[in-house]
Amino acid sequence: MDDSPGLITTPLTDDLVRGALDLERTARGGLLPHRLPARARAQFGGDEQVAQAESQPSGVRLVFRSRATAVEVDVVRTVVGYRGVPPRPDGAYDLHVDGEPAGRATASGGDLVTVDLDDGSQETVHGPVGTVRFGGLPGREKTVEIWLPYTETTELIALRTDAPVAAAEPSGRRVWLHHGSSISQGSAAESSATAWPALAAAVGGVELVNLGLGGSALLDPFTARALRDTPADLISVKIG
Repeated sequence: MDDSPGLITTPLTDDLVRGALDLERTARGGLLPHRLPARARAQFGGDEQVAQAESQPSGVRLVFRSRATAVEVDVVRTVVGYRGVPPRPDGAYDLHVDGEPAGRATASGGDLVTVDLDDGSQETVHGPVGTVRFGGLPGREKTVEIWLPYTETTELIALRTDAPVAAAEPSGRRVWLHHGSSISQGSAAESSATAWPALAAAVGGVELVNLGLGGSALLDPFTARALRDTPADLISVKIG
């Protein structure tokens, strides 16, 4: 974490986050986005695959209005790796300005969970807070979106900018709620913003809520109830 001089710290409030079904306040005072609500998380019986997938924030983004030319976000990421297997590339944070791609960055630090595929054991090594930085944004009033990575559980710790921030007004677009498995979560895409549901939502001019859960599109009743209870204009389900 870096307290950069000259930047304004804006409290992370629920109205700055879109695409999550629940936001958990953490012991660090941050926000941990979830893509399944608390009721559903209480019902999947400690299934680590579901827990990992729903906490990886595919389609979740910070959204705000500002004249800022520099933006920093402090995060604690949780990366899952497998003993003896090369690590995956760092998860990508995509910056969009007024709906157009304007930058990409990654975070350092965070927690590493290493899984031994032979016996199923896990080892967790805790790391420091990392900072994602974007610079050179246009100095006009604009809508800024930062899409969080679909491969890393991401706890949002702090938001800093060089100009005041305000929550963006609701877009007024129709809401598309999609459920699927790994390809819907983002598998093989470069980032959450370039996963096929995000690209389709951009073309269709709709607000995406992505419930793509890698390895976990199993017609579970708790997921069905989450779909039922989430306000949406269109619901799609990709199975198989």
